Amino acid sequence: MQAHHDDDAIAELGQEFVRFWRQGRAEMRRSAREVHPRLEPPGYQLMNLLHAADAVPTSELLCEMGAEKSTLSRQLAALERLGLAERTPDPNDSRARLVALTAQGRTLIDRQRERNAERWRAKFATWDESDIRTLTALLRRSLGD
Repeated sequence: MQAHHDDDAIAELGQEFVRFWRQGRAEMRRSAREVHPRLEPPGYQLMNLLHAADAVPTSELLCEMGAEKSTLSRQLAALERLGLAERTPDPNDSRARLVALTAQGRTLIDRQRERNAERWRAKFATWDESDIRTLTALLRRSLGD
């Protein structure tokens, strides 16, 4: 059985999600520029995906990013020009490429992730840990994960 929700409550929730999304985009731009002055937000997102692994097949990145192959190729080329990532042949598939952060790229993204963590800690310093966990669970539930 579905619950009936007040239209005003749903509208307000929608407005907060839009505001959250806008702020997230602004944070993404700022974080990208803090990693490198010429890094664009999609490149920053890509660096965060690459951070989780030593090397990632390009096909996996396409699925994760939900991007077209040409778009991903442009983003990877930009990261390579900045010295932040590199592509190498996949030893298991001669037609495929693996993508990895360079040592410089890993150092810069590690520093940025720590700056972001500090900002989050400061933003939620007055919150009870149980409230943070509740918000996390609710966001996860709203996203269907």
